[in-house]
Amino acid sequence: MFGDAAWTNKDRLPDATLTDLIEHFSTRDLTIANLPEDEFGQGYEYLIKKFADDSGHTAAEFYTNRTVVHLMTEMMEPRPGESVYDPTCGTGGMLLSCVAHLKRNKQEYRTLKLYGQELNLITSAIARMNLFLHGLDDFQIARGDTLSEPKFLDADRVRQFDVILANPPYSIKKWDRAKWEADPYGRNTLGTPPQGRADYAFLQHIVASLKPKTGRCSILFPHGVLFRDEEQAMREKLVETDLVECVLGLGPNLFYGSPMEACILICRTGKPKARRDRVLFINAVNEVTRERSQSFLTPDHIERIVAAYRDFQDVDGFCKVATRAEIRANHANLNIPLYVRTNGTGKAATRETLTQAIADWRASSAQLRLALDGLVATLEAKKD
Repeated sequence: MFGDAAWTNKDRLPDATLTDLIEHFSTRDLTIANLPEDEFGQGYEYLIKKFADDSGHTAAEFYTNRTVVHLMTEMMEPRPGESVYDPTCGTGGMLLSCVAHLKRNKQEYRTLKLYGQELNLITSAIARMNLFLHGLDDFQIARGDTLSEPKFLDADRVRQFDVILANPPYSIKKWDRAKWEADPYGRNTLGTPPQGRADYAFLQHIVASLKPKTGRCSILFPHGVLFRDEEQAMREKLVETDLVECVLGLGPNLFYGSPMEACILICRTGKPKARRDRVLFINAVNEVTRERSQSFLTPDHIERIVAAYRDFQDVDGFCKVATRAEIRANHANLNIPLYVRTNGTGKAATRETLTQAIADWRASSAQLRLALDGLVATLEAKKD
């Protein structure tokens, strides 16, 4: 549970501290019979959230905004008996959200197979404790670097799962890019990301970990993965796989310690026939509430987004179904305002309009650059 915790280090844990701790908890009857496992687990999650609220920029390592996790889970609809995986599991909140989803729907949750990998030793220990305190014992939490040392393997490739939920670390710079170029597990099907941004390495790991018929994933990313120039070639290959099912844009301040707007990328290996060669874009930038410096999604926000995802139809100013041909015409740019046009009024609309204007400018700049490159090539050819 605790890995190599230094229980015998008297400088860090003197006898007096341990004695006080034991005596304090000895005054409370903390048996499961006296304190139901749900309440015990919820109390533990509350403390994790409290730590995240107080710890600023390091909080994302431990805790992802629970309302966002709830939304991601509702869109994935995990079913009894399925395998659920989080390759950067933190304290295990996304895995627990799948359990809670089945409980809410009065379905058998004990048959879920839960898997997680976490780089940080202490955080992985917290994840094990978190799952255990929620009354779960059929789970595997492994410690290690998911990109360079994936722990869940079948023969010479990564193991595949039904559902994957993930909030990978944002654009990490310290990762083994050279090893990824010759990845022994064959995950680099889209290419090698730049050293300063490992986002598409995590994306490729997740795609490789999806079961071929039932696999589906929901990944929380910064918006940059949708349009950054240095990842365009990988995006083009991703679009051609027809795995992308939905691109959802969320409002600002849903990442702990950062005002940036987040997006959710949903991929599915077994798309229904009606959704093949199509991608749903949802602009939910206004579906967010802020209270006491904390931003979150209300049940109404979640219900509207999930309903739009399930309907998979155009809603003026909110969502748009785009064909792969349309996306190709935009050079695989997945920036949501290119597809969902909004007018609106007031402050929120002003922010959307600005976002859309920036996206349009980026798209037109890219098209102009391609046209100029083609013109220069033609002139050079004539000169020769």
